[in-house]
Amino acid sequence: MSEEPASGLSPAEQRSANPERLVFLTDGVIAIIITILVLDIRVPELGSGETLAESLTEVRPTFVSFLISFLLVGMFWTLHKTTFNQVRYVDHNSTWLNLLFLLALALVPYASSALGEYSNEATALHLYGAVLIAAALLRVALDYYFKSHPGLLWVQRSKESHLLTSAISWSMIVVYVIAMLIASWNTTVSLILYFSIPVLYFIVVAGLKADSRTTASADDLD
Repeated sequence: MSEEPASGLSPAEQRSANPERLVFLTDGVIAIIITILVLDIRVPELGSGETLAESLTEVRPTFVSFLISFLLVGMFWTLHKTTFNQVRYVDHNSTWLNLLFLLALALVPYASSALGEYSNEATALHLYGAVLIAAALLRVALDYYFKSHPGLLWVQRSKESHLLTSAISWSMIVVYVIAMLIASWNTTVSLILYFSIPVLYFIVVAGLKADSRTTASADDLD
């Protein structure tokens, strides 16, 4: 007879709990999301006496919305990839948390389209922020779930690494909230705040990796 794995799972249970299919599903959904985002950018039709340069200004809000959304979705994918690099097994709860995360992320193209169409409307920025906050909270919930169930991980993360990840995640959510509040006063500033999140994230990660004291913790963010 074969010896039972150290994890306590039978071979059949190990196959069922393998996170590979969940990761493939997530990668596929995010690839579709990015594709839908770019499809929202259309070549404008020229009016009477209108030049292409003039007509391109009409699609600028849509392009800006696409750029911000692409970077944000890319950031969420990076965070998800990092989390699941450490995951050995998934269970029923983590599977559903991941699906709920994808549900929120799948709404990004809709919110991005509304933002591109009504970039000067505070409501569009509020909708955009609400979708991002939902996705961020569900990603945080997924991260906390794995932390509280170390048996699902290859190696339990250090306390410093978890605190750093949590601090960055909650900081993002705070900025989303501020961007939503500011939208009623100044839509341009609100849009800049949304754009700043992925840019600052990659800058922070690069800075942490450059410091030998935080390199190990930064590896859990990239």
